Amino acid sequence: MRGKKPVRCGVFREDVLQPNGTFERVQRTVVLGPVSSLSERAAWKLFQPYLDRVNSESAKTPPRTGKTLEQFVREWRTSVAINLAATTARAMESHLRAHIIPKLGGLPLTEINTKNVQSFVAYLGNSRSRKTVENVLGTVSSLLETARGWGYACGNFSQEHITMPRRGVKKDPRSFTDEEMGRVIAVAPEPYATIFSIAATLGLRVGETLALRVSDIDFTKKIIRIRQSVDAVTRRIQAVKSDASSADVPMPPQLEKQIKGYLASKHYRQNDLGLLFINKRGRPFNANKLRTQVLHPLLAKLRIERGGFHSMRHGTCSALLADGATTAVVQKQLRHSDPRITLGIYGHVIGNQQRDAVENRSARIEKFAVN
Repeated sequence: MRGKKPVRCGVFREDVLQPNGTFERVQRTVVLGPVSSLSERAAWKLFQPYLDRVNSESAKTPPRTGKTLEQFVREWRTSVAINLAATTARAMESHLRAHIIPKLGGLPLTEINTKNVQSFVAYLGNSRSRKTVENVLGTVSSLLETARGWGYACGNFSQEHITMPRRGVKKDPRSFTDEEMGRVIAVAPEPYATIFSIAATLGLRVGETLALRVSDIDFTKKIIRIRQSVDAVTRRIQAVKSDASSADVPMPPQLEKQIKGYLASKHYRQNDLGLLFINKRGRPFNANKLRTQVLHPLLAKLRIERGGFHSMRHGTCSALLADGATTAVVQKQLRHSDPRITLGIYGHVIGNQQRDAVENRSARIEKFAVN
């Protein structure tokens, strides 16, 4: 009881997290009501919710402090990185090695806040593209999210409050035209001609093309099943990029004829993996070697501007959009998980419907533009 006009008060202590990641015990006082109208039992009843809250919070394990980002990354590598897709793990390791550890690794997790990350972004923006900065920032955000989930005290970092570098002039991706791919396939020996035909016609990723099994080719239903991929570095068979990537795509008659001819030729080698394409050693092809040792020399011979396997995928999408296919159809064929990916990459392609509409309006304007 306190005061000249006595009131009943509840007094308790609670641990409060400080900006530096440590806890300080603070005393709190709650005025419950005047003594004249509030019995002790009634006061305890009013006070109990405050105690319940504090006791509930104190029962939880307090966030751990004092660990630097570099020390946390060592834990992350042994527990998280090993479970990631190989391409994702390699990209994140590249970000860590080249940018994150050198600039932020020595900071305690509690100091990885919006202000420090903004300085980091400004540093990256001086020499890297906005896309690279976004990817590196995504790795930082993922690490901190994991750290918080593990009970570590982290700085107040919010990616939405980061001001990103301005975008540079966007360069359209290299896309092989139908004529260019036709010329390449015509002079390519087997099995490369069939590899190029499948990749260019269906818009498959190169890893998906090289991981196709004979059982994935359904000549009855006229479809090809995309279920697995070959890692570009290890050449191990793995799952496709996302759930959306696992799908069936139509097999046109021309491609069916090409595949049947290949399967009946001496170039097809049966193998324990059941793959449609293998090298002389019975392993999946190396995509990088196919690009540098087969595709690029053919392009140089034909005097066609250089491009890679992804240029075939770009060409497929560009051709479909130019022929008037809807975004939904193109998204389904390329198996993008989000239509915004399709539009973001291929929005520059002008389809026939858009071209016809503009040309019709231009004709009407010219018709009425008379003195």
